[in-house]
Amino acid sequence: MSNIQQTLSIIKPDAVERNLDSEIKEIFINKGFKIVKEKKIQLTKSEAEQFYKVHETKPFYNDLCSYLSSGPILVMILEKENAVLANREVMGATNPKDANEGTIRKKFGISIDKNSVHGSDSIDNATIEINFFFKD
Repeated sequence: MSNIQQTLSIIKPDAVERNLDSEIKEIFINKGFKIVKEKKIQLTKSEAEQFYKVHETKPFYNDLCSYLSSGPILVMILEKENAVLANREVMGATNPKDANEGTIRKKFGISIDKNSVHGSDSIDNATIEINFFFKD
C-alpha cells in the first residue's frame, strides 16, 4: 500500500540569493519528489513570526524570523511516498556541519541559521505549513 504524502519545502533566502533554486529543485526531482506547486515570495517579519510561531519561546526565534523575511524565498509542495521523512533525509541535519555527505545542507548550507532549506518535521506540520502558504 502506498503512502503518498505532501510536505512543505522552503528554499531559504541564502540559497535563493546564490541562485541555487534550480539546482535544489533538481535534487528533489532526482530523488523522486514531484513539485506540486511552487511560488517565490518575500515574507514580512510578521508573516515569518506567524509561520515560526511553534518556535516563539526559543532563543533563536527572533533571528530566525528576521532571516526568513530578509529576502525572497521559494516555497514548494513536494509529493512522494513518505514525503516528510524523505525530505528530511534529503535536506540533512539542521547544522550543515553535522549533515551527511550528499545532503542539501551539507552541500549548500552556510551555517545552522543559513542552512538553505526548510522542510516540515511531521505530517501534521506539513498540513499546517502547506495551508499557511497555499490556502486557496
